[in-house]
Amino acid sequence: MDILRFATAGSVDDGKSTLIGRLLYDSKTVFEDQIDAVERVSRERGDENVNLALLTDGLRAEREQGITIDVAYRYFASPKRKFIIADTPGHIQYTRNMVTGASTADLALILVDARKGLVEQSRRHAFLATLLQVPHLVLVVNKMDLVDWDQQVFDRIHAEFTAFATKLRVRDLEVIPVSALRGDNVVDRSENMPWYDGPSLLHHLEHVHVASDRNLIDARFPVQYVVRPISDEYHDYRGYAGQIAGGVLKKGDDVMVLPSGFSSKIAAVEIAGKEVEEAYPPMAVTIRLEDEIDISRGDLICRPHNAPTVTQDIDAMICWMDETAPFQVGKKYSIKHTTRSARCIVKDLQYRLDVNTLHRDEAATSLSLNDIGRIRLRTTVPLLCDDYGTNRTTGGFVLIDEGTNRTVAAGMIHLP
Repeated sequence: MDILRFATAGSVDDGKSTLIGRLLYDSKTVFEDQIDAVERVSRERGDENVNLALLTDGLRAEREQGITIDVAYRYFASPKRKFIIADTPGHIQYTRNMVTGASTADLALILVDARKGLVEQSRRHAFLATLLQVPHLVLVVNKMDLVDWDQQVFDRIHAEFTAFATKLRVRDLEVIPVSALRGDNVVDRSENMPWYDGPSLLHHLEHVHVASDRNLIDARFPVQYVVRPISDEYHDYRGYAGQIAGGVLKKGDDVMVLPSGFSSKIAAVEIAGKEVEEAYPPMAVTIRLEDEIDISRGDLICRPHNAPTVTQDIDAMICWMDETAPFQVGKKYSIKHTTRSARCIVKDLQYRLDVNTLHRDEAATSLSLNDIGRIRLRTTVPLLCDDYGTNRTTGGFVLIDEGTNRTVAAGMIHLP
């Protein structure tokens, strides 16, 4: 049974947490004591209905304000598929948390309040989802019960978002009208919207094809840890642990280690001490090689004739996530790319992107909180990278402020 990772996105109070709560509740994946606790808290707060958003909003500040602040991960399964949900916040100052949740997602649910239509934050989250190369988008028009299930409202939002999506790289788009509060079109088809003949949300999530989204051609294995036990049982054991970022690796394969360039063959691929035939993304494995090669954290194992780009000059799109200081040319940051850490200097800011019009402001000299821009960096050591469109793991990085140790930007590498 395969796993679908999906994230919610959209503006504040569009019903993201309520939708996830409804999915969990209607799919019978919530324990009775959890439901009893949510019902009790809803009564104590004087809520008219059972507040299903409380199933994901667990922080005290979230419950007091009725908003989502941190990313909440929930797991559930249907008879056809397993799901990992990232419930992300809609507030503009928590956009960094939305980027965190969407960065590993196979699918993004962009929620829109049927009464308000598309707002700036809806567009920002949709653009970020495509910038992060999330392969599948679902526009969920929520709160249809508050507009009397009006088809014209749905058609207007559908047309407006479709027009906006033509400017983005959207590979797969589905538009579904729902009422998360009442459960219409979430798990079961709604009788209140006879004009809609598409699938329910859960039906679409169960059947969307994600197996082809992973890169199984370019073998990439960033080394995270060298396993060298000191014991009588494993005298000469030397393994390299990490997560497969691309391709398929199996025993006997010819491989090359970067940045040294030495070649070897795979002696074994192991998971939890047991040998397996092959490994593919996103499996976490230990690889043993036939030759003794000096390999440490930050090195990368790949195929001899299919290597990533080795460069110190990085051209990338970034989302700036620091409210305390702007992004400026000439500043120095720490950069974290796969398992490799380095320092870098900002060489150029090519343009800032307007998320509403997608217009490029080439006169911009800095980026402030939640701004998106195209930049050039120079790193102290070469990075072993791919284009983000080819591989999201080896094509992504984060920038860290060396003074405060805050993560200040998420970046997507673009190779010429």
